[in-house]
Amino acid sequence: MTSLFLHIAYWVWLGFQLLIGYNLALPLVLYLLYVILPKKKLPIDTKPASQASGEADYAIIVTAYEQTHTLPPVIDSLLRLQYSNYLIYIVADKCDVSNLHFADSRVIVLRPQETLASNTRSHFYAINNFKRRHERLTIIDSDNLVEPDYLSQLNPYFDAGFSAVQGERKAKNLDTTYACIDAARDVYYHFYDGKILFQVGSSATLAGSGMAFTVQLYKECLGHLDITGAGFDKVLQKEILSRGYRIAFTADAVVYDEKTSQSDQLVKQRARWINTWFKYFVFSFQIIGLGIRNANWNQFLFGFILLRPPLFIFLILSFFLMAANVFISPFIAVLWLIGFAMFVAGFFIALLLSPTDKRIYKALTGIPKFVFYQVLSLLKAKNANKHSVATQHFHGKKIE
Repeated sequence: MTSLFLHIAYWVWLGFQLLIGYNLALPLVLYLLYVILPKKKLPIDTKPASQASGEADYAIIVTAYEQTHTLPPVIDSLLRLQYSNYLIYIVADKCDVSNLHFADSRVIVLRPQETLASNTRSHFYAINNFKRRHERLTIIDSDNLVEPDYLSQLNPYFDAGFSAVQGERKAKNLDTTYACIDAARDVYYHFYDGKILFQVGSSATLAGSGMAFTVQLYKECLGHLDITGAGFDKVLQKEILSRGYRIAFTADAVVYDEKTSQSDQLVKQRARWINTWFKYFVFSFQIIGLGIRNANWNQFLFGFILLRPPLFIFLILSFFLMAANVFISPFIAVLWLIGFAMFVAGFFIALLLSPTDKRIYKALTGIPKFVFYQVLSLLKAKNANKHSVATQHFHGKKIE
């Protein structure tokens, strides 16, 4: 009996290590697949929308919760779009809108009578108050800025048959070490979970903003659900993949996102994100199952991506597993060391093959401090959604 128990424990121990360890090698494996597999050229018309015959009608939904001071530059950015067929809907939830005055008729300010405290409730509040039947919608955060060709760069993917497109979010501010490391994280995820994943035949993961959908698909996926707390994008991508759609990715539709600049801001934000992963990671098994049943590569690979824990969690676990194996199995400890080398190589491939600001490289020495605050976030993750439903922004205050 003792021998059987030890045998089972041994295989459980190996299985757990494999479940964590594959995350170290996965980025490099995906990159090698990207290099090896032939590049499929999508039937995309690269002409600017202004040269095309007729423009698709967009609703741009900007959600704000409690804070409105970041809205004027966002709206100014959207009004500078090199596009003519769109309306902007500001959903000012639990906000004082007395100072929100926009002369342009394309801007519609909506102030719900009751507090919504939910991204999707705000989105559907806008949808239910559309001034006309928009064909497509895009979601922009209240701290985002966009490039003038943002909508024009989304159009070719819709025209090629996609119903969901994720653009690239770049850092709006690199004023602190935290902001730079946060930006490095974005570069890493956009490279692997956006560009590479899409190019090898799966779907890009959704980033919460800078994403666009046909109105029909968005309503079909979320119209029957009431999602509170963080993570609506996790539910949305699960619904999209479950229906057999692919989420396209384009690095040319650029949204500038404000990065976390203070430690308390970082802890609260990451606590919500960690809470979201624990809440929704079960989706990964559902999508992997669909991929196997449907022989669908898009669903199968995407499910494995969703299974991955937050970056700092699997890195910390990997370190402790490697340390334990120094005493249990030195050979496996060496394999862990090789895994770490593969991860570091994959991480720097993402930075080097992306337009990465020099300040981001200089800030990488602050990763241990950044991870420390992530651990604090983990301790607060259980009650994360009780603290706040939105990230508080303090751009301009430099606190290291």
